[in-house]
Parts: sequence; C-alpha cells; structure tokens
Amino acid sequence: MGCGASAEKDNGKSNQKKKAGDVNRDYMDVMTFLEKVALMKRLPKDQYPVVAAAMTAQDFKPNETIIKQGDDGQEFFVIRSGEAKVTVETDGQSKVVATLKAGDYFGENALLRDEKRTATITATQPMKTMKMSRAKFQEQNLHTKLLFANRKAVGAGVKEKAIAKEPTPKTDEDKTLISDAFRANKNLAAMVQLDDTKLQALIDVAWKEDVKAGEALITEGDLSADYFYVCASGTFKVTVADEEGNGTDQKSAEQLASQGSVVKEYSKGGSFGELALLYLVPRAATVTAKEDSAVWVIDRTNFKKELMKVSNNKIAEYMKYLDHVEVLQSLLGEEKEAVAKALVEMHFSKGDIVLQQGEKGNTFYILYEGEVNIIKDNVQVTSLAASVSRGKTQFFGEKALLESEGRAATVQVASDTAKALVLDRDSFNMLLGPLKDIMEKERENPDKKRPSMTGGIHGNVPINARVPEDKIMRKDLVRIGMLGCGGFGTVELYEHKKSSQTYAMKGMSKGYIVKTGMQESVMNEKNILMMTNSKFIIKLYETYNGVQSLYFLMEPALGGELYATYNRKGFHGSARHAKFYAAGVVLAFEHLHERRIVYRDLKPENLLLNELGRLKLTDMGLAKFAIGKTYTTCGTPDYFAPELIASSGHTNALDWWTLGILIFEMMSGHPPFESAYPMQIYSKVIKGINKVSMPQKCQGSVAELIKALLKNDPSERLPCLTGGIKNVKNHSWFDSFDWEAMENTTLEPPYKPVVKSKKDLANFSARKEDMPTQLHYTDDGSGWDKGFATA
Repeated sequence: MGCGASAEKDNGKSNQKKKAGDVNRDYMDVMTFLEKVALMKRLPKDQYPVVAAAMTAQDFKPNETIIKQGDDGQEFFVIRSGEAKVTVETDGQSKVVATLKAGDYFGENALLRDEKRTATITATQPMKTMKMSRAKFQEQNLHTKLLFANRKAVGAGVKEKAIAKEPTPKTDEDKTLISDAFRANKNLAAMVQLDDTKLQALIDVAWKEDVKAGEALITEGDLSADYFYVCASGTFKVTVADEEGNGTDQKSAEQLASQGSVVKEYSKGGSFGELALLYLVPRAATVTAKEDSAVWVIDRTNFKKELMKVSNNKIAEYMKYLDHVEVLQSLLGEEKEAVAKALVEMHFSKGDIVLQQGEKGNTFYILYEGEVNIIKDNVQVTSLAASVSRGKTQFFGEKALLESEGRAATVQVASDTAKALVLDRDSFNMLLGPLKDIMEKERENPDKKRPSMTGGIHGNVPINARVPEDKIMRKDLVRIGMLGCGGFGTVELYEHKKSSQTYAMKGMSKGYIVKTGMQESVMNEKNILMMTNSKFIIKLYETYNGVQSLYFLMEPALGGELYATYNRKGFHGSARHAKFYAAGVVLAFEHLHERRIVYRDLKPENLLLNELGRLKLTDMGLAKFAIGKTYTTCGTPDYFAPELIASSGHTNALDWWTLGILIFEMMSGHPPFESAYPMQIYSKVIKGINKVSMPQKCQGSVAELIKALLKNDPSERLPCLTGGIKNVKNHSWFDSFDWEAMENTTLEPPYKPVVKSKKDLANFSARKEDMPTQLHYTDDGSGWDKGFATA
C-alpha cells in the first residue's frame, strides 16, 4: 500500500515535470514564431516574452472551423502543429486559396481593431495552436508599444537615365505575342483600356533583348525600374527576399488568401514589371533567367505617351470650343491651348442654379452636354442646349473673365443632367495675366506678335513668402533628438540657443535627391510651403543648404503622427475623433486649393498633432501648383484615385478622393481598397466603392459622405459639384459640428496627447538603427540647389 502510494506520488511529480516541460516548449515555440509575424516585428524585442506568456493553447479537430469569413475578429493564432485550409467565398462560390502549416499565423489585425474576417480557416488535420485575444494584448499595454512602419509614397522624382532603345523589327507572330501578353495581363487590364490603336503603337516601340541563363533582368530594390517585359522565349523565375535578404515565400494567411505564393515563373507570352509603367518605384522582386531567354521591352515614357493621347485629343477639342468665344479671339494659339488645359469639368443635376442673376461672377462656362434655361427677372427668356455627339456647344458667363460684374441673368439646369467646362478669372490671370490687358495690347498693336509664353500652364510657382521678423541661423540651433526618418533622411528636433524655441528640422540627402531625380520636386516643396499660411498646415521658417543635405526648419508638432496615435489608442470607429481630424483636412485643403495647389499624398502618416491635439498637415513633397490637370502618377497606393491609375490627368478633385479614403480608414481601421499588393489595390479602385462591403462603423451618413467623395468620375465628387466645399461642411455627417470654432481653433480636440515639454520626443518612435544610409553627394556644377537657402 505504502509502496503503491509512493509510486503514485513519484508519478505525479513526473507528470508535473512533463507538463512544465510542455509549457516551456510551447513558450519557446511561440517566441520563435513571433519573429515571423509582421505585427510583432513592430514590438521591441523585450516585449516578446510578455506576448508569449499571455498566449494560451487551443486544439482543433479535423474539419473544425477556427475562424469564419465575415465574423468579427477578436483573436490572433499561431499554428504549432497540424494543417488548415484557407477558404474565401466570393459571389456565393467558395474557393480554397491556401494551406497553412506549423509556423503560420493568422488574425494579427484583430489585436488592434474590430475587423471582419476575410477568409474561413478550417482544420484539415488535428491542430495545436497558441492564441491571444485583443483584450489580453491591450491589458498588457502592448498596443502602446508598437512601432508602426509608415506607408511609403511612390512616383516622386524624375529619372533621367531611362533609355528607350530603337524598336526591333517584328514578325506577325511577334506582334501577336506582345498583343496577347498585354491583353492577358490582368493587372494592366484592370487599370487601363488599351484599344487596338494603342496596342499597335506600343508594339511598334518595343525592342528585343537577350538575357543569359542566371542573369538577373530585374533586381529587388533597384530604382532603375522603368521597363515592362514580355517573355519572348525561355523561362524567368521571380523571387522576393525577406527582411534578412533570404529568398522566401513566407506569408500570413491574409496575404496567402489574396495572392498565393510569392515565387513564380514566367515563360513565353508571360509579362511582368507592369508597376514600372505607372510610376517610379523600387523593384519589388528579383527576376532571373533560368535558361538563355529573350524579352520584348517597353518603357514607361512611351507607355504614358499613348495613354495621354486621349487627353491631348480632348484639349484639341476644347480649343475648338474656345474658337467660338468672342472675348478670347485676342489669344495666341499657345495661349488658347493653355486655357484649354486649364478647363475643369463640372456636372450638374436638374434644377441646379449655375449662375444667379445679380451675383458677382468670376467664372466662365462652356456647356457641352445637356440643356439650361436662361431666366431674367424671374421670366424664362430662352434656353441653351448642347450635345457633343451633334457637335453643338454653348457658352455663357464669358464677361466674368474680364471683370467682376453682376450676372445679367440666372442660368438653371433644365435637363436631368448637364456637363460643362469651367474656368475662373483668377486661374486665367495666373496663366496669362488679365484678359483686359491682352485685349488692349491687341487693339494697340494688331499686327505685332506678343512674346511667346515661357512658363506654360504649369509655369513657375508664384512666391508669396512669409518672411520671419528675425532670421534663424543654423549655427544657433542645438540638436535634441530624432522625430522620424525615411529613405530621404531624417526629421530631428532642434532648440534655438537664444530663444529656447524648438523646431523640427527635416534633412534630405542630396545624394538621394539626385539619384531619384527629385531636384525639381524639392525646390517645389520649399516654394509651396512658403505659399501657405494656415493653422492646419505645418509652417516653414527657414531653409538651409549644407554640403551633403538640404534642410527645412519647420514648426514642431510633438503630439505624434495620427497614424501611430490611432493604432496605439484604438480610435478607429470613433465618429467624434474622425470628424475633428477630417474637418482639419478639409480646412487645410481649402487653403491649398485657393492657391491652386493639389496636395496628392493625404494619409494618417502625414497628419501630425501638436501638444494641444490640433491637426497639422505636413510633407509637401508631392504637392504641386497646377491650374487644370497635371499628369505625374504619385502618392501612396492605398489612396490612389482612378484618374491617377489611368494616367488621364488629375486636378484637386484627387485630394477629395483621398479624404474619402481617410474617413473610411479612421472609421474602420483600414483603407477600403486594401491589399498587400499594389496592383490588387488598383484593380479594386477601378471597380469602385460600391463593390466594397461597408463595415458596421461605416454605415449611415458617414457611408453617404464616403461614397460621395469616392466617385470614380472626378467631376462628380461632392466638393466638385455646385456648392463646392460647402457641400462637405453641410453634409449630414457633420450635423452639429461647429465649423466656426474649428476654423478659429477654439473647438476642444477629442484627444490631447501627453507632451511634457517642448523637448519631449516620447510620442515618436524613430530609432538610431532606422537611420538611412547616407548617399555621398558630389556637386555636379549644375547649380540645381542654388537659391534653396533662406538663411
């Protein structure tokens, strides 16, 4: 009996040791798995044991559902053993898109926010997992310790070395191969419409190149990304390196569900490199020839030239319209072309008042579709009808280009819809100067030719510099610490020795600027910052020119980035917060658009909070002074508008699209067209917001506002309709919102960050190891940076 009891006791100790050993193994396994999880890489390494200790074991039987598509996510899982299948249901049909094995993970976003599951995951074998709930994650304050990598903008800069070689003669078989490759490329087909004429033009400019076995045609990270390839013969392998530089196909369940394995192969007729046709961005993968192969090559410049021919045809058509406007007969051909490029499309609905009798006017209209009634003293005197298909246009309000007079009559839309081209007097004057002066010179010297235009439609930015009372010399500034860093350089906090005021100093590597062709962009950024003076935009105080870097001395906003703030504090879904920050963006855009500046890179990463919690728009690196359309494809992929993707030219209507994306992201926790792959984002954008399932937090009046901003046709976006920006301010989502207090900065912010002093860096997470590699700059003697410094 005693002997049996002793054996039982020893057996109990053995079981306890065994259980303890299992727990330790589980703990170490989880620590190993965490190294692979994208979200966990944002945590300091010393927090991994905290995560591992907070995770619990859960087993699943074969055919047991672990998570279900459409359910609200609350938990994150790491697979220790076993397998599961990932199923996505689309249009009533289920498709298995991936298999998950030991070491894979899923549901990481559920630790940060409410989010519908994007796939169903079902055990196919007995499975052992470790899981963690959002409540536990936040209980440990892990969400406040995350270091969020900012989404990078693309397309900035101009590469000068993109060489288009002489076209190679082609057989009919070659032409068919290239044509079929273009048509079969789903990414391109989702973005641009290539008719037979465009395709033939692209085929004509293509040239052939041989690639030896083992030779890398494309190298991951390479900035020389200017070409699109069609495989003419042979085979190419695509590989992507992980963060340590090793080739890998490791992906989370969400990424597997959206695309599948990273590693691919292309054979004859396959095509790749399509992102290079849109904008300048480092290559995302390495493409190597497995055997002696050949490719057909098409460069970005020729591709975009073909896409822009539609716009050129439109401009030619607009010029014909202008030929019939009497007050514009004094214009030279190139001046008329500049006016044609500056015309903006507007859409109207039945009953809209286009002009009101007696109101001072400064806008001229060309009606090209629809019908309007002309009403004088409340009596209809005539009507005007237009139809492009019948070659008939009408115009009215042309005298507003000469001077500000009361409108002689009211113009009201009579048809269900009407479309017009619009130009205001201020834009005309910025382009060409006062029309009255042009007409006067024409009358005085009818036979004498005026000088040719030098600036063109996008001429030099008019400078209206804000000069500080006292210059701030760089030698009087003392560095405190780092606020942020990126590929371009750093943003650091400095203190002025004499005044004790602190400033944010943005330094940009001259070597990087020249390598990426951003010389003009940087000078433009300085000029635009000097044009602005808004409570909702970061102020520029000085610029300095160093041997290796250029510097912007700016207003500090020590409350941190809105992007990191939302992720750490969990503000997603709060209408109170979203309205306040969206309103700040609206007022910043109003200020920029009055100055004919299109911003082009709105995202939470570019919105800062000051010590009071007030919003400040920052980073004018992609902003541009533009009257009418501009054509550079740039911005952050999650925020790309349809016209940007199609390279059809964009106006400030682009900014209103990005506001719609921002509101959606603030309310839901993610952008509406989200994907790990840019081309999938663009495909979703082209399909439109009506194909997106609106999350619970994006229902009701906010959904109406989002959809009114995310119209695929720029001229139909809410602020582009009659009423302009007031349409946004008066929208029902903003009911009871105090716009006047917001403009006066007397409205209490919904969140006040902790800023202990004007030297406090605590709301920023930049680390020394994140410092970019300095590219050495050797002065080429071109003088591109001359005049940059203000002090």
